[in-house]
Amino acid sequence: MKRIALIAHDQKKAEMLAFVKEHESVLAQHFLLATATTGKIIAQNTALTVKTYLSGPMGGDQQIGAQIASQEVDIVIFLRDPLTAQPHEPDITALLRICDVHNVPVATNMQCAHLILSCLGGVIRRSA
Repeated sequence: MKRIALIAHDQKKAEMLAFVKEHESVLAQHFLLATATTGKIIAQNTALTVKTYLSGPMGGDQQIGAQIASQEVDIVIFLRDPLTAQPHEPDITALLRICDVHNVPVATNMQCAHLILSCLGGVIRRSA
């Protein structure tokens, strides 16, 4: 069982929900954690159990980063909005850096997210 962190910026939450629904049978076999709103949306719209932390701007990215540093996260799927400035950009950069430091795979776009989950038994999707 892998510990998978799910994070999505506001403009990417619907995309994250669609991704999670598509891979629900695979994700159900793993421990899921997420920032507050993303986790709430997933829990309300699927049969998945998700441990939630604070929202990203309130420190949720840092909480998940601490889990990564403690070797309590195996995979991060972080659907970022690269076209919108985020008020907590330093926290986002720190989260990505901690993934690199601890050699934790992180997907920041849908194609990479699909590829990572395909390694866990999901289907590989081709980009449109």
